[in-house]
Amino acid sequence: MEYFRKKSVKELVEQSTPLRRSMRTLDLTLLGIGAIIGTGIFVLTGKGALTAGPALSVSFVLAAVCCGFAGLCYAEFASMAPVSGSAYTYSYIAFGELVAFVIGWDLILEYALQAATVSAGWSGYFTKLLQGFGIDLPVQLTAAYGTTPGVTTYFNLPGFVVVLLITWLLSVGINQTRRANDIMVGVKLAVIVLFIVCVVWYVKPSNWQPFSPYGWYSFKQNSTVPMGIIPAASIVFFSFIGFDAVSSSAEETIEPRKTLPRGILLSLAVSTVLYIVMTLIMTGVVKYPEFAAFIDAPVAGVIVKTGMNWLALIVDFGALIGMTTVMLVQLYGQSRICYSMSRDGLFPKFFGEIHPKYRTPVKGTWFFGILTAIAGGFININVLFELVNIGTLSAFIIVAAGIIWMRHKHPEMQRGFKTPGVPFTPLIAIVFCGVLIAGLNWQTWVRFAVWFVLGLAVYFLYGARHSTMNKPSESTITAH
Repeated sequence: MEYFRKKSVKELVEQSTPLRRSMRTLDLTLLGIGAIIGTGIFVLTGKGALTAGPALSVSFVLAAVCCGFAGLCYAEFASMAPVSGSAYTYSYIAFGELVAFVIGWDLILEYALQAATVSAGWSGYFTKLLQGFGIDLPVQLTAAYGTTPGVTTYFNLPGFVVVLLITWLLSVGINQTRRANDIMVGVKLAVIVLFIVCVVWYVKPSNWQPFSPYGWYSFKQNSTVPMGIIPAASIVFFSFIGFDAVSSSAEETIEPRKTLPRGILLSLAVSTVLYIVMTLIMTGVVKYPEFAAFIDAPVAGVIVKTGMNWLALIVDFGALIGMTTVMLVQLYGQSRICYSMSRDGLFPKFFGEIHPKYRTPVKGTWFFGILTAIAGGFININVLFELVNIGTLSAFIIVAAGIIWMRHKHPEMQRGFKTPGVPFTPLIAIVFCGVLIAGLNWQTWVRFAVWFVLGLAVYFLYGARHSTMNKPSESTITAH
């Protein structure tokens, strides 16, 4: 059996099921911003500031450069192969089935864990918003067991419910999803701009000194936890995850060869600028060690420092909207990856069945939506979120290497967008991803290895035997 058999772009386009095409450049840009802007600003800036100090802004730049170079590679693949599946599909074209399955398996973990992790942060802001109206949820139902030291919690009820609501929205069609995302991203950006305009006047340049207290990479005395700009970049890289999900929408996009590259790169550019501005303002208002007091809600801590309590309610609402769009795009990307893998026979047909009315993979969407809701509701995600980073960085490396390979082996293929500076741009992306992976702790490597081995078992026991490459005349996807 040939484990590295490849699919051509022509084959993939011919096998694609006609999902409803309605998304344009603006929709894709907002989809990307919806996935990127959220947890990074409203949650991770606190931990990042404690890790790198005011130099957190440099960490964001480092993570953005890594994503920017990877984004250029994604843009070329998206214009060359305008079908669902993102890095999974691109790997199938460049390196063959086994590598494609591993990356698809990797992306499933990435999207599920990110959505589950964000649901925990969403629950925290939702609880605070309700408290502002005098409503208190039972503390036992506000977080998973063991999430908050010294506090007895059993179940993250708000996070569980919001994931199910988002899953329902995704299941009823891309038009409804697109409109909801566009509105929520508009509200989120308005809240962020309001925060910047109101808070910038409270910045004290003295709070930026020392600018980089831990340098590029160091350890605190008697500690094995890495500190500095690079470890912080490895943490906040989580903030940029999501732009790759834009490429999963290829089969629901109008003129994907043009609109996909634009949507990917524009969403990255806008998000990077907002992250840098927000980070500089927040560390300028609050001295970086003080973020330890409100590490889970750093933006709220900055508002407390300014005394503008009226702004807190608006920002809490903006945080909820921001994290909702992140979960929406992650669950959307996950359902499209599973749909593509099912269409190729690597997953059961169940995951690829298209609803005759909504034209969405409704069963696969609900299956993984429910699993993600359960994970966010019952599992302490705090120790697992770095798995999202290492998984995504691995996918970026494969996509970047794929561009070099495809330029060498298939220079004749039609490309609506070409990554500039090949092979140097993909090589730089690979180096940056490697640096960020090196900033993660060893426990993350072990967990990732376990997931990798589990994926290989699924492939050899099921995927390789049921692949449509074994029976090219059969179609694995039917509408029910």
